Amino acid sequence: GTGMFSSKKIHCKNCCQKNHRDGTTTYHHNSLMAVMVAPDISPVIPIDMEPMVKQDGEKKNDCELNAAQRLLPRIRRQHPHLKIIVVEDGLYSKGPHIKQLQGLDMSYIIGVKRKDHKFLFDWVNYAEKEQYEYEDKTGTIHLYNYVNEVPLNDKHSEIKVNFLEYWEIKGGRKKHFTWITNIKISRSNCKELAKGGRARWRIENETFNTLKNQGYNFEHNYGHGHENLCTVMSMIMLFAFLIDQIQLLGCKVYQTARKSARTWEGLWEEMRGLFLYFMIESWDKFLITIATRRQLGDTSSGSLQSQLNSS
Repeated sequence: GTGMFSSKKIHCKNCCQKNHRDGTTTYHHNSLMAVMVAPDISPVIPIDMEPMVKQDGEKKNDCELNAAQRLLPRIRRQHPHLKIIVVEDGLYSKGPHIKQLQGLDMSYIIGVKRKDHKFLFDWVNYAEKEQYEYEDKTGTIHLYNYVNEVPLNDKHSEIKVNFLEYWEIKGGRKKHFTWITNIKISRSNCKELAKGGRARWRIENETFNTLKNQGYNFEHNYGHGHENLCTVMSMIMLFAFLIDQIQLLGCKVYQTARKSARTWEGLWEEMRGLFLYFMIESWDKFLITIATRRQLGDTSSGSLQSQLNSS
């Protein structure tokens, strides 16, 4: 979940509201995004977005869990045969949500914290745990503790989950993570499960950070309107981001142009400059010009042009 608009003046009937002690009100729009991530691949693929807006007949603000109830069934309808592992933070480590995931035939890796799951952690402490440890080439020690088939909590003891604990230790510095999953944990897959759990941060870094801080200006008010314009604008921006990420995955010319510009903002500035002062004959020449720093009129065949023609 992430914010996409906030103002104390501009608002619409679908805005959520936060009332402050000084009597002022902040109006805001948030959204819940489903983003396809992989542990070892930087580009991400947004696949859907559910806005958090005032629901008909409701006085309370919308929230992430309610948005997830609407979003997850839609994703399953859109992708009925896709094998999905849902990766989420501790907010979602609740019985009703896990039951929904099970009903939709979705696997999960969800973060859990001791302060929120005392029953679970007490159970794990007394359970007989398996352990796996190794040291990689950089001298980093990786330690995994895991136990299968433990109750989620005292209220939903019928929900059995598998518990994974992971430490990363290097030079006296420790990182510690804990997850629950419905995938049976073993010595052969605990490493991959931990990598999958940690890949959730790609949604924060490669998605939200890029959209908000690297030139897309996701939180800028491009138009609010009286009902749905703010959400429509955000979705259009997400479509643009999706196209950029697909090109980053599959187009070597685009990859080279992005690398040549160094940053996303640098790439956008070069694109704007060329659009302002030149007639662009084709998207191919446009990207090759940025990638190779050649003049737009230069038709000489280079390695990138040859590669483009052969693809």
